[in-house]
Amino acid sequence: MANKTHFTVVRNQGYGSTEFKTRQRHNERQNENYYNGDIVPERSGLNILYQRYLFPDGSPETYEESFNRMLSVGRITKRGLKPDAKVFAELVFDVNTAYFEENGGYDYAAKFYDEAYRLAVKEVGDERLILSAVMHADERNVALSEELGRDVFHYHLHVVYIPVVEKEVYYRKDCKDPEKAGKLKEVIQQISHSKKWPIKTPVERDGKTFMVNSYSLLQDRYYEYMMAAGFAGFERGERGSTREHLDVDTFKRQQEQKKLEKATTDVAAKKAQLAELKKDITVKEKAKATIAEVNAMGKPAMLGNGFTVTADEMKKLKTLAKKSVTIEDEIEKSKKRMESANHQIAELQTELESVKHDREIWKRRYNSLMAEVGDYLSAIRNFPHKLSAVIKERWNDWLAERKQNKTHNREVL
Repeated sequence: MANKTHFTVVRNQGYGSTEFKTRQRHNERQNENYYNGDIVPERSGLNILYQRYLFPDGSPETYEESFNRMLSVGRITKRGLKPDAKVFAELVFDVNTAYFEENGGYDYAAKFYDEAYRLAVKEVGDERLILSAVMHADERNVALSEELGRDVFHYHLHVVYIPVVEKEVYYRKDCKDPEKAGKLKEVIQQISHSKKWPIKTPVERDGKTFMVNSYSLLQDRYYEYMMAAGFAGFERGERGSTREHLDVDTFKRQQEQKKLEKATTDVAAKKAQLAELKKDITVKEKAKATIAEVNAMGKPAMLGNGFTVTADEMKKLKTLAKKSVTIEDEIEKSKKRMESANHQIAELQTELESVKHDREIWKRRYNSLMAEVGDYLSAIRNFPHKLSAVIKERWNDWLAERKQNKTHNREVL
């Protein structure tokens, strides 16, 4: 196995209320068929379940049932949410496959994600808000399996939860009861993905306040927590290269799309070629005189065992005789070309399926990356002047600090 740098990655994606079933079917392996052909159903028993709500009879609640139950008992509230708001989310903790292969495989991954789940509980804030947590051990890593000549599986942890923040509600200042006016009325557990994970959050460093993406801080905490827990041999996902990675993924998706379009066009062209060959064979078959037609030519001679034919029949017989010299050979060649075309179509169909599979992989990677940085890029597009002002301010502070340090060094000398 080639030496590779391993990276910790945690993705955080919010979902609307219409997506409960989709996430549950995938995470709990309830689909009959998977678009991801690398899932091996026979290994699903090795998946490790950390959290799932059950009914009194032991049967599992659906994600949506758990969510609605929490609403009904007042543990959470949708007060103030828009109809299309994100009401639940999913954390996916990950390290590249080779890391676990180098450190003990399944058993090591189980210990690793057992610790990662403890971090997930801290990030969510309350384990009761976690609808499901499961480590997948049944997804085959095709590239590494082919490299090592044996099946290798990709281990990762899915944590589905409800993003909740505490919100203080105050009495109106014009409240009828003067003693209550402007005072704290209640603290509610409000569902809010945007408040739980703001695009920017203030961070104190060296006596100064910086605005940092909350997902970036989450990546920091994942890396630092696992290192502190005694796991090593990996690095934190690269800083400052999000846009570059996004552009690479976008480019690769575009390339896969072009390959798909080309493969589709090639298949259509081969099918058209096959249709022409079939048409050609049909025409040539029709050019052959039927047995009945040939037998009908000529009449018995008046004397002897001979036959007499008309001038038109003789002309037709000569024409048929000339054609028959080459027609069989042409038909055989056409049949061989048709067989070759069928073979090429089969190969192109296989290539087309492979391209579709690759496209889905890059699509998932692109969507995962967009889930992490989409809001950040949107902020860049919508508020470029504010961002420019922040960068300019930070640059001026850095120049001033550098100048001050140089002055201090000269005084010391």
